[in-house]
Amino acid sequence: VLKLKMTGDDKDLERVALIHGNAPNAMLVVDANEGWTIAQYQEYAPKFGELGVAMIEQPLPAGEDEGLKGLDRVVPVCADESCHDSKTLHSLVGKYDMINIKLDKTGGLTEALVLRDKAMTMGFDVMVGCMVGTSLAMAPGVLVAQGCSVVDLDGPLLLAKDREPGLVCQGSVIKPPELNVWG
Repeated sequence: VLKLKMTGDDKDLERVALIHGNAPNAMLVVDANEGWTIAQYQEYAPKFGELGVAMIEQPLPAGEDEGLKGLDRVVPVCADESCHDSKTLHSLVGKYDMINIKLDKTGGLTEALVLRDKAMTMGFDVMVGCMVGTSLAMAPGVLVAQGCSVVDLDGPLLLAKDREPGLVCQGSVIKPPELNVWG
């Protein structure tokens, strides 16, 4: 899986096409980080579908995403900044196909599990993501990730030094934390 951060400029489509051309078998996830207009989404989404993009994450700014309602979605659209906890789910119906659960936004493990279960019951696919953090911050995410479609818990890999003991990543697999990761 390659997660591609978009810039919102007129080169986003070109960048994705170049990456797809060089890695045609990779699963591509496009993260617009609230940076597009509805016109950009309508232009890019069908073309990204042709390029094998598996998901578009948060194309429009949170709170300004009503324009997604009723649009054809050839590529699933995932709420990130628009999804905080289980109370926000009803506002996402009809706009998004997936949600991204981040423990930092939910307030902790208990609400993240409630959010995951409620989202799945409502028909949303679920992704578990993260902010930058140590393995200690990611370990609860491994529990939430059970049964989820996409897992992006790479926070410790973005640090110069992770805590010991840390999660063990082998390729794209994150092994469950050892008992002593909790202290």
